[in-house]
Amino acid sequence: MMLKRKKITARGVGTTFVAVLGIVALAACTTPSTSPGPSDTGGGGDVPELNAESFTPDFSAMEELKGLASEGKGLIGVLLPDTTTSARYVTFDAPYLKQAFEAAGLDSTQFKIDNAQGSASTMQTQAEADITAGASVLLVDALDSGSGAAIEAAATARGVKVIDYDRLVKGGAEDRIYVSFDNVKVGQLIGEGEVSCIEDWKVAKPNILIMNGDPTDNNAKLFAEGYNGVLKPKFDSGDYVKAGEPAGTWTPSVAQTTFAQQYTANPKINAVVTPNDDNANAVIAYLQSKKIPAKTFPTTGQDASLSGLQNILKGYQCGTVYKPIYLEAQAAAAAAIYLRAGKEVPEGLVNGTTRDDTAGTDVSSVLLTPVWVTAENMADTVVKDGAVSVSDLCIAQVKDACTEAGIK
Repeated sequence: MMLKRKKITARGVGTTFVAVLGIVALAACTTPSTSPGPSDTGGGGDVPELNAESFTPDFSAMEELKGLASEGKGLIGVLLPDTTTSARYVTFDAPYLKQAFEAAGLDSTQFKIDNAQGSASTMQTQAEADITAGASVLLVDALDSGSGAAIEAAATARGVKVIDYDRLVKGGAEDRIYVSFDNVKVGQLIGEGEVSCIEDWKVAKPNILIMNGDPTDNNAKLFAEGYNGVLKPKFDSGDYVKAGEPAGTWTPSVAQTTFAQQYTANPKINAVVTPNDDNANAVIAYLQSKKIPAKTFPTTGQDASLSGLQNILKGYQCGTVYKPIYLEAQAAAAAAIYLRAGKEVPEGLVNGTTRDDTAGTDVSSVLLTPVWVTAENMADTVVKDGAVSVSDLCIAQVKDACTEAGIK
């Protein structure tokens, strides 16, 4: 049963600070910022009522927030996690977030986008710098929930509003919004894609290795809930064999080593669930080193990365979950602009909840819709949206496949 959502409003800046891990202890030794924070009421005028379906590739919905952006005060700080677990953070998230803020009328002094390069301590330092600079809202895509919760405790102690971006921070701030795609649905698409691929590639007696994402990432848990729900009936009936489920990771080199160990120990493995493109690419590279032919060993993916899309065209990957990041970036930027101006985030934008098992609460959420991409719909999805250029995608090795798929 879903709990009734609370309307989310911005709070005034407080002066109390708590000591939670290194960031909080360090910040507690500093003088609280006196920069103006978001007010409870904001300025006058009508407030635009954007919803989760408002956003488009041309970012026109963000222009409706210009008046609201002019009312708000304080910095919006964005904390992105790394450049290795997925290329998306540099290729898509950072530039799309910048475009969203600028389309709403904010200038470079009113928002700041940082990448922690895989270091939780770096992200904590970046958060401290934003808070000291007078941030009124932080968008946090934490490397892990422990460090993320510390950042959020430090922020909320100073009256800074928090948005969990893409990944839920387990045990995070009580009064926060989570902006992401429907991650259980992401997992369901992966599972359904695996089943379809097994049928299309005529894989006899499927022995499937389940390779999860990093267990510290709540998204990985939600993905697994989705694809395991699809595959469990197949395992229970005996149609498929579950060959194993080793410890998860988002590090491609670790994923490749894990797969090699599992495959060596059990050569009957002939299909694998891989929940992102980079891990799938590492597995595919190993399979190619063993001369495994195309369209015989299903793998799956997520993020619609260039390597993932090319592996689909080569016949080594069944498909990938496309999450149009321009939607997520706009939704997060819009929520931040509402909070920065001290306004309620519209209920049409906050369209669901996500369970935080650590905190024992349902977190108000903006949940966007993912898409399963194969060679058949690649031209009408990622290519049409400009998520990838034809020149980058259709290299010599896949030129014929691009032509067959109508990509031009």
